[in-house]
Amino acid sequence: MNTESHRRTWRRRFMPVAENVAEARHGAQLVLSTWAIPEDTADTIALILTELAANAVRHARMPGRTFDVFLTYDGEKAVEVEVADGSPRRPVVKSFDPESTSGRGLLLVEALADAWEVREREFGKSVWARALVRS
Repeated sequence: MNTESHRRTWRRRFMPVAENVAEARHGAQLVLSTWAIPEDTADTIALILTELAANAVRHARMPGRTFDVFLTYDGEKAVEVEVADGSPRRPVVKSFDPESTSGRGLLLVEALADAWEVREREFGKSVWARALVRS
């Protein structure tokens, strides 16, 4: 089967404010539903996206810059999530601290994603993650 013909993408641009993290998550949940992604996989993807978008808002906010959210479904096996922001600062995976009330986002992404990485961009960076579709 040629998955290129079934490839689907979704992209949205957001101002880096906290309310838009929930907006990005909600939009992703709607599109994943229309793509018939199984609920448990869609929940995982939504959580990954939420953590990456929250990091973009909290740690990478740049004056006059937005953050972009991309979802790509190959039509068969995997959904890729990418959140791009204008900051060149690379995120850091922190060690788990049970006393901390924040700083676990990338630990969650690392645990939930089948693969993830930070990608350099002309302006800023993006954090990319892949979740395999499990039926």
